[in-house]
Order: sequence, then C-alpha cells, then structure tokens
Amino acid sequence: MKSYTTFVENINSMDVRLQAFERLLNIMEDLRAKCPWDKKQTLETLRYLSIEEMYELSDAILNKDMEEVKKELGDIMLHLVFYAKIASETNQFDITDVLNGICDKLVHRHPHVYGDIEAATEEEVKKNWEKLKLKEGKKSVLEGVPRSLPAMVKAVRIQEKVRGVGFDWDDSQQVWAKVQEELEELKAEVQVGDRLKTEQEFGDLLFSLINYSRFVEVNPEDALERTNKKFIQRFQHMEAVLKEKGKELSDMTLSEMDVYWEEAKKIVQ
Repeated sequence: MKSYTTFVENINSMDVRLQAFERLLNIMEDLRAKCPWDKKQTLETLRYLSIEEMYELSDAILNKDMEEVKKELGDIMLHLVFYAKIASETNQFDITDVLNGICDKLVHRHPHVYGDIEAATEEEVKKNWEKLKLKEGKKSVLEGVPRSLPAMVKAVRIQEKVRGVGFDWDDSQQVWAKVQEELEELKAEVQVGDRLKTEQEFGDLLFSLINYSRFVEVNPEDALERTNKKFIQRFQHMEAVLKEKGKELSDMTLSEMDVYWEEAKKIVQ
C-alpha cells in the first residue's frame, strides 16, 4: 500500500512539473506573438541579457538568498525557452530537440550510471567524461572552454580540464613552490622595468595562484568577489562616518583616512 501511495505521489508531482513547464511554453508563445518587445528579440539581443541574468544568479548564490536564487532561475529558464522559440521559427530546432539532446548527452557521458563502467569517485567520473568527449571527435580536451569566459573563470576551467586527463601537480606543496617561483620572477621583471614581461609574469603568478586555489578547495572567483563586496561595504561605511563628521575624503591625507579605514574593518568583517 505504501509503495502504491508513493507511486501516486510521484505521478502527481510529475504532473505539476509538466504543467508548470507547459504554462511557461504557452506564455512564451503569447509573448512572441503579441508583445512588441518580445517580437523584436533575436539570439544576439538576448545574449547580453542572459549574461546579466547569470551574474545576478551568481550574486544571489553568494548572498545565500534562496528566494532571489529562485527568481533568477526563473529568469534564466525564460531565456532558455526564448532561445528555443526563436530557433523553432526558422525550423532549426525547438525546445523538444534541446531537452532530448541534453538527456542523450547525459546518458552517454554517465556510463557509470546508465552502463557498466565503474566510477566510484568524482575524479574517476571527470576522467571518464574527458575520455568520452575525445572519442566523440574533439581534438583537444580544451575545446570545451568558451573563448569569451572571463579570464579567471577560464583559467579555472582550463586547469580542471587538463586535470581530468592526469596533467596536474601531485600535491599543494608543489603548487605553492610554483607560486613563490612566479612571484620572484615577477619581482625581477618589475625591477628591470620591462612592461610586457612584467605583464606576462603577473599573468603566470595569477594562473599559479588559481591553480593553488584548487588544492586548498577555494573557488578563486567567489573568493575575489567576496573580497570586492567586503571592500565596498567597508569603504561605504567609512564614507558614511566621514559624512556625519562633515569631512571629505578628498581633503584628507592617507594616514588620516587609514584611521577610519581600520575602524570600518572592525565593524565590517
């Protein structure tokens, strides 16, 4: 009796999900047919809006604001349906093709779930994933890294990709030694005064630090963004305090500012 009840609950839950998705598809049809703004949109005009939505989702996740995460996921879902709708109008593909395509890919790339391949750890899964992609015709494990990714995110993805085929350091001490080596090389080029080589060494140092972040299990993008937010909060707190005292930052010396900055640091952790 219990299994039958669970079966019915699962069916009802599925119906609710399908109804919600169908509602979104129907609304998209209406908007594309009747709304002047929605009629004008193209894949290209939506692209920048989609990027903005992804950053808004990222902010909500970092802020641990689950209500906002839910809203942003809805915005992104709308964009996904919008792209598929536009493509369907020229008979290139539709939302059914999109969904079946990703389902087929997931089944194919998870033979440890849908086949007879053994993969007990996350690392084994990643290695199998990269091997499968090469078998699918990709010439390089780095082909899947989008060229338009922000540099820091791209560095993380590059390092994850090559790690998937075994091209990686053995431990964090080796990586930290590389960071120190790159720092010394940067210092040397700064002293020489060669701007181009300084830029190259600075890039090498950042790449090494990002590499190290993997070994200490820190997401460098998240870490830097949290530092950005913390700095903004501290600086704005300092501005507010100075405004109450009738002071202007532009009229103060750095040492005078530093007194208020240290106070802000104690308040904004």
